[in-house]
Amino acid sequence: MPHTLESATTGRSKCRACGDVIAKGTLRFGERLPNPFGEEGSETTHWYHPLCGACRRPESFLAALDQCDDPPDDAPALRAAAQTGVAHRRLPRIDGVDRAPSGRARCRACREMIDQDTWRIRIVYFEEGRTNPGGYIHAACARAYFETEPADDDLLLERLRHFGRTLTPEDLSTLAEALNGAATPR
Repeated sequence: MPHTLESATTGRSKCRACGDVIAKGTLRFGERLPNPFGEEGSETTHWYHPLCGACRRPESFLAALDQCDDPPDDAPALRAAAQTGVAHRRLPRIDGVDRAPSGRARCRACREMIDQDTWRIRIVYFEEGRTNPGGYIHAACARAYFETEPADDDLLLERLRHFGRTLTPEDLSTLAEALNGAATPR
């Protein structure tokens, strides 16, 4: 069965990317995968908000969008987000952003310790139908790790804002500075 974009029939499913409930009647993206616990050839569906699916599972999302008979109004923006994820293979790993509560985490990009109270980006890996924690990277290492250019900073900030839902405008400002390599302790 192919991936799908459809209206949520109940309000019980949660988004696999952000963890929020997908409200009944809203559009959701369903990624169909082999069921590792079912009979041979059975499938399971992982549900996402459309933007979460475009950011986290871009190839599957584009396949669903291409097969959709009635694309959503924001289809061009969703397609652009997914295409960016395909072009920059590590962008779908973004799982959030926060300030390091301690100085014990090591950056996956530069291998240096992440100082307490500095911005760090949480990453995850998608393996065998599940997301697994992947560690953290310095905000200043983001361009090198995600293979983006300074012109892509707005795109990167938008993804960080989406998965870091509690960020304030001040946080976004200091995060933008951190992406440019400026230290941002509190």
